Amino acid sequence: MVITQERQKVTAKDFKSEQKSTWCPGCGDFGIQSALQTALINAGIAPWQVLLVSGIGCGSKLPDYINANGYMTLHGRGTTIACGAHLANPKLVTISIGGDGDSLGMGISHAVHNMRRNMDIVQIIENNEVYGLTKGQYSPTSKRGFRTTTSPEGAIEFAVNPLAIGLAAGATFIGRGYSGEPKFTADIIQQALEHKGYALVEVLQTCPSYNKLQNTDWYKAQSYKVLEENPNYNCQDPLQAFELALKDDGRYPMGILYKNDNRPTYIEQVPAYKESQTPIIERSLKIEADFFANLKNAYV
Repeated sequence: MVITQERQKVTAKDFKSEQKSTWCPGCGDFGIQSALQTALINAGIAPWQVLLVSGIGCGSKLPDYINANGYMTLHGRGTTIACGAHLANPKLVTISIGGDGDSLGMGISHAVHNMRRNMDIVQIIENNEVYGLTKGQYSPTSKRGFRTTTSPEGAIEFAVNPLAIGLAAGATFIGRGYSGEPKFTADIIQQALEHKGYALVEVLQTCPSYNKLQNTDWYKAQSYKVLEENPNYNCQDPLQAFELALKDDGRYPMGILYKNDNRPTYIEQVPAYKESQTPIIERSLKIEADFFANLKNAYV
């Protein structure tokens, strides 16, 4: 997103929270937290310059575990609240973060409409392909046939494809990382933070409690870095991006799949911000005495 505040010199200590984590040992959320903190540090974004918004879920606890502005809202509503906060105060670097159930179940409609608006925020989807906090039900991204307490004979639905949905909906930055490679993922998140427009970052992750098959070794065998496999890949070509997102060979492409710097952001087109760049939260709330009378007369 457009970073309007002065870059800061920050360290990991600045983001250290006093809250004790309740994540299971080996949870991929630890790697995602590390990647996000590294991205913020490398981008020169201080704790007071960022807002982390989440819904409900294991990964949605992350705002508690990073010393920064945080807001935990209803299940699936993180992206909408993040967009509202961004419109009220575009000086804040605003990040919506949540799991695959939170983001792609209850929250999918909110995400789609804010992608097409090209809201200038970052959305991080922590994807372990299972509901963890509620003890192991199949999620929107679970593979067909995945057996859980709510799909004892195997899930019969096809999985949601967040990359393809992001492309179709209008996200102007789409990337994918992996919790087991926090440095690689941090670089993707940093580029998302510095992109002007809606940036969608899916981070694949392990869940050692409820998705034991997809462990670290499994992801190493089933994923690849796009530019290592195809050095000529052009992330600015939406057709190449769609082909990669829809490729059904059982492997996960990693890296930046798509980037478009040419679309205007939503906030650039809002009349209130065309008149003045002053954030809404810094404007006077005083209303002239004849305002409501004139407003009423305009509809009479």
